[in-house]
Amino acid sequence: PCEHNSECHSDYCFTNTLNLQNLCTPKTMFLVCVPWRKSNGLHCQEHSECHSHCCVRTSQIPRKFCSAKTVFLQCVAWRKPSGDYCYSHSECESLCCLSASETSSSRCTRRSGLLALCLPL
Repeated sequence: PCEHNSECHSDYCFTNTLNLQNLCTPKTMFLVCVPWRKSNGLHCQEHSECHSHCCVRTSQIPRKFCSAKTVFLQCVAWRKPSGDYCYSHSECESLCCLSASETSSSRCTRRSGLLALCLPL
């Protein structure tokens, strides 16, 4: 534990966000001090908090969690299945959010047609 950078051999005292305790942190081989970041599965609000730089919604629960990136190095958030209420296309697995009529609420729907477009039924 430390309170000031001068207390550490590395001259770097960083706050561990899990328990909010300051700890001496070693420098990298490039002599840079790298802050501690959260591992996958821990609650987050920003990408920068995570070791993977990927803070997304991972289930129906609205909270965000640190998550691994895909093979294409993308952060992919959980999306609603067909039938769930939605406000925008990006909320749905199908990327298709439509209302059945002008007065009904929008719901996630499957894509339809030969080109799998987001078309009303």
